[in-house]
Amino acid sequence: MTELLYLEDCYQKECEANVMAISEHDENILVELDKTIFYPTGGGQPHDTGKLLRGKEIFIVIDVYKFQGRVFHVVDKKGLQKGDEVHCGIDWERRYRHMRMHTAAHIISDVFEAEDKTLVSGNQLGIEKSRIDLTLEHFDREYMQGFEEKVNAIITQGLPIKKYFISRKEAEQDKGLFTLLKGFSPEIQHVRVVDIVGFDKSACGGTHLDNTSEIKGVKFLKFENRGAKRRRIYFTLID
Repeated sequence: MTELLYLEDCYQKECEANVMAISEHDENILVELDKTIFYPTGGGQPHDTGKLLRGKEIFIVIDVYKFQGRVFHVVDKKGLQKGDEVHCGIDWERRYRHMRMHTAAHIISDVFEAEDKTLVSGNQLGIEKSRIDLTLEHFDREYMQGFEEKVNAIITQGLPIKKYFISRKEAEQDKGLFTLLKGFSPEIQHVRVVDIVGFDKSACGGTHLDNTSEIKGVKFLKFENRGAKRRRIYFTLID
């Protein structure tokens, strides 16, 4: 099984790894590594991109995804073999943008949940803009816009963010985490917690910042009414 280095250190940009397997699917070349810093698509966060270097030869990583517990790196050409040693490097600008977006999405969700008992039903992060879906009783653009200032107030406090693992048993004893564990497969016995210290914490396997101040700020772009109690917020980062 691939060791997921990004779970321990979201800021790690490079690593050495060994090729465990090579396969093909739908004309894609799939590489499995014994360890990886590449984040696979999941939880609303897009995959990382980057490079695998074998000596001076470069293999571009164009997609990364997880299937049945295995992490597949889609590369642009054939050539790698099982047992090869490679140097991994991610596109840091893309990764860091997603880290900022993901952490911002947590804060937006938490502010709505805390003040309006709203539930988050979905999200999708992007480079330029992201969205969050909420189960909000009434569709009121002015009311929803008012949360932007509250979110930015949290961001500018510069709250530290910790990432750590607890047992599933411990997680189930925390009501705030337990609701987020719905749908997790029974074999998951260790839960990763993202703790925005002094504000909120939740179970999450995505990449996050070490401090809220790194987000800098957010701007709400658009609100959509998606049907009964379904509201959507689009937001972007302030640079």
